Amino acid sequence: MKEMNQPELLELLATKGEPLVLFLYTPLCGTCKAARRMIEVAEHLLPPGLLIAEGNVNRLPDLVNTYQISSVPALLAVSADRSAEPDIIYSIHSVERVLAFIRRVTS
Repeated sequence: MKEMNQPELLELLATKGEPLVLFLYTPLCGTCKAARRMIEVAEHLLPPGLLIAEGNVNRLPDLVNTYQISSVPALLAVSADRSAEPDIIYSIHSVERVLAFIRRVTS
């Protein structure tokens, strides 16, 4: 996963191109740490080249407001053509759930 700041993320979300997956967290969130590990495992099972970024919501106020992020951990995924609003899940229970979500949105 690649840590990104607000301007980088907003630009990526606005630009058509490759699918994008964004993991949103806060540093002191224990559930976020468990979710990060599941996403890291899932990342190894996904095609190379899929950008999985991460961002600390404390440093992303515009992004949180724009996409109405209501809690963390959150996993946001957008298709390559950016034709629809990003899909967001908040309950990251397993690697299988993460894989299914990412594959559904980015395929």
